Formats: sequence, C-alpha cells, structure tokens
Amino acid sequence: MNARTGFQVIVGKDGKPAFVVVPYEQFRRMKGGFTHGTVPNEVVNLSFERGVSPMAAWREHFGLTQAEVAARIGITQAAYAQMERVKQSRKATLEKVATALGPEAEQLRW
Repeated sequence: MNARTGFQVIVGKDGKPAFVVVPYEQFRRMKGGFTHGTVPNEVVNLSFERGVSPMAAWREHFGLTQAEVAARIGITQAAYAQMERVKQSRKATLEKVATALGPEAEQLRW
C-alpha cells in the first residue's frame, strides 16, 4: 500500500532508514513531540545567547514577526513589543500570547 503520509524517509549509508522528516504541525500533535511543560533547547538558547525574553525566543523559534503575533492577539505591533520587554508578564498576557503562539502559558515564563 502506498498511502501518502507527508513523511520523508532519509536513508543512511547502509541503505536502511536513518531519519524521518515529519511536517511540523503533525509533529506537534504526535505523542512524544513536545513533552508537556518543557521548552525546546533552541528556545532556551535564543533567550540566553541573544538576551531576549522567553516570549520573544518562542516567537523567533516559530519564525514569526512581532506584527504577526500582534495580529493574532488583536493588538498593535508596538503593544506586543512592549509585552515582550516586560520582566514578569501578567498571567492574562501569557495566556493570550500562548494562544497565539501555541505553547502553554507556563512555557513562556522561566
């Protein structure tokens, strides 16, 4: 059976499957994709190496601009930029941004 899955199999030098490339949205829905409550290493590195907030690191991780996230929330880019600069965001703010970006609110504050 040749059912289309959207996966790409990468074969190693030995001719056996070595890696599988999965569409990102499907990966996020898979059990074991993101572990509940964890933060990907890339997000942590962005935050510490560039000195940006966790909120900004997540946004950059997903390849979004401030304007795109602001539009998802229904605010201006300037208002969202200010939200990224706050040291301790309010719970309501974190929940709005989490809804716009995808992770859980507690993953935006660490």
